[in-house]
Amino acid sequence: MSAKSGNILIIDDNKSVLTALEMLLCSEVKNVFTLKNPNALFTILNEHEIDTVLLDMNFKAGINTGNEGLFWLNKIHEADPTISVVMITAHGDVELAVKAVKEGAFDFILKPWDNNKLISTIHASLQLRNSKKETRELRKKTKSLKEELHLSEKSFIGQSAVIKKVLEMVKKVANTDANIFITGENGTGKELIAREVHNLSKRKNEIMVNVDMGAISETLFESELFGHTKGSFTDAHEDRTGKFENANNGTLFLDEIGNLSLSLQAKMLAALQNRTITKVGSNKPIPIDIRLISATNKDLNKMIEDGLFREDLLYRINTITIDIPPLRERGNDIILIAEFYLNKYCKKYDKPGLKINQNAINKLLNYNWPGNVRELQHCIEKAVILADDHVLNENSFSLNNNSKSSPNASISNQTIEEVEKQMILKNIEKENGNMSNVSKNLGITRQTLYNKLKKYDI
Repeated sequence: MSAKSGNILIIDDNKSVLTALEMLLCSEVKNVFTLKNPNALFTILNEHEIDTVLLDMNFKAGINTGNEGLFWLNKIHEADPTISVVMITAHGDVELAVKAVKEGAFDFILKPWDNNKLISTIHASLQLRNSKKETRELRKKTKSLKEELHLSEKSFIGQSAVIKKVLEMVKKVANTDANIFITGENGTGKELIAREVHNLSKRKNEIMVNVDMGAISETLFESELFGHTKGSFTDAHEDRTGKFENANNGTLFLDEIGNLSLSLQAKMLAALQNRTITKVGSNKPIPIDIRLISATNKDLNKMIEDGLFREDLLYRINTITIDIPPLRERGNDIILIAEFYLNKYCKKYDKPGLKINQNAINKLLNYNWPGNVRELQHCIEKAVILADDHVLNENSFSLNNNSKSSPNASISNQTIEEVEKQMILKNIEKENGNMSNVSKNLGITRQTLYNKLKKYDI
């Protein structure tokens, strides 16, 4: 905070002191407020954002105990502990001022004061106030984020038999250090399952680092994953820690691992086998201790047959395989998830009390959900935003009419790759070739989309 943007409150029963301090500080700060009696303190604090209070130690004539100053110091900090309080006292009351500092005052000034020293003290007090405010806001945001993460990560939503089977597997393997390989279509919740594994593991108090392998270019792969040293290449202006090192003692989640080229697969395999990484520009190996979780929507066995994926890398990453079923196979989980996101977006967009009627429920249950949970989430959010009534009906939900409606008659005779290619083509047509919108609709990065366009020769 610049001193000129601060608000100062001076409390002293001596009018000449108030006048002198106001004249001295008016050119140093934005606003100067004065009070002869501290009883009006809270009126000022309620009406203005006060950064620093200059507070006299004594107000009653003939009484020099300093108790009044200490009393009001505590009252100020009860109202707002981030306010800096500077005590005003006479030369003979230095011990009282020191006591006030021990009880939370920022500093004290002695009458008569040195102008330069007083101004320096005020500047320092404003800097401390700004630091305390930033810390308080950061704590609030951190608390809010933790609460949000706790709510979203508390459990994987679902009560269907197929999901119960998945969650039972998660509980069995979470407390080991076995590498986990998660498969499933786009939008089924592979990252949520990875998070569930981490939260139930011995590493739950350490960090889980997420890496979208489809979003990392070949040229930046080593720098992103292993880090680099200053000067190791043109834009390496400082040392950088890679994802592996960030995840040390915790969990490393490699999403879309099937998008790695063969050359990058070799580098990944070497790091996993050796349990060490070497930063770009360095020859010093760094030991790593991670729990590896990988995920893909691709058939890696088919890719191995086609020479597109290393068999030894697959063996390294899939000690335990967890396959997440698509949303169309999860029955009434569709409604549970819809209700979860309905509550979330009702709060976000301040539209309490929204309900989904039976016709709309039937529509959601009979839809094929090619985009799985991610598509359902976006569908619910859009319906909430556009809702005019307290009831969401079947017309509230815009679903892809080109998609098969029946969960049983849908795409059982098609491969995941065939369905994925159809989804991409339909979205490209829908968005008139706008790849940013296409990638957003599909819930993937643009780099991943381009990789898929190349793969499917689109």
